[in-house]
Amino acid sequence: MKNFKNYKLANLSVTLLLALGLVASVPAADVNKLVKECADCHEKDGNATDGETPSIAGMSVDYFIESMGAYTTDARPALKLKDKKEDMKDIVKKLSEEDIKALAEHYSKQTFKPLKQEFDPALAKAGKKLHRKYCEKCHSEGGTSAEDDAGILAGQPISYLKYSMDNYESGKREMGKKMAKKVKSMKKKAGDEGTTQLIHYYASQQ
Repeated sequence: MKNFKNYKLANLSVTLLLALGLVASVPAADVNKLVKECADCHEKDGNATDGETPSIAGMSVDYFIESMGAYTTDARPALKLKDKKEDMKDIVKKLSEEDIKALAEHYSKQTFKPLKQEFDPALAKAGKKLHRKYCEKCHSEGGTSAEDDAGILAGQPISYLKYSMDNYESGKREMGKKMAKKVKSMKKKAGDEGTTQLIHYYASQQ
């Protein structure tokens, strides 16, 4: 499960071999059992309610698999919750590629529900303008679309959005080239306050 970059190619190869009868059938993942374990943080339908954990409902299959792979390579930090013994890195180590694909398919079919939370209207208004100029191309429809394979931003918890941006800006989580260029341009215009404005804009979409 460590090689996620070649996941699609490997999956296609297995499919072809199965069709030719050259390998044994791969056991199907027990989706219900897996979802039950994930529900401890993300709820059964993938819409977290604790105000800290991100919701994963509606996430695209590709982005889900990419995210899980990032935890295994330390390309993405894992959020530590005070009342949990394990974080995502611990959990992903226990999952097979079949498990991850099954979970990706399950959550992609769930409906994302924006978190009801307080936000600053003035910051959100400014953040909306920044989003349109710097973020909309990769996070379309105001950050609500999963079809970009970039994750749903609108309606996520403020604390989690801040956690994610802090990791990007500190270098703990790698930005893609396009994102790095856009963030640099945004900060040149709006300063550090620009990040806060964007976060409140995404939080305002309820």
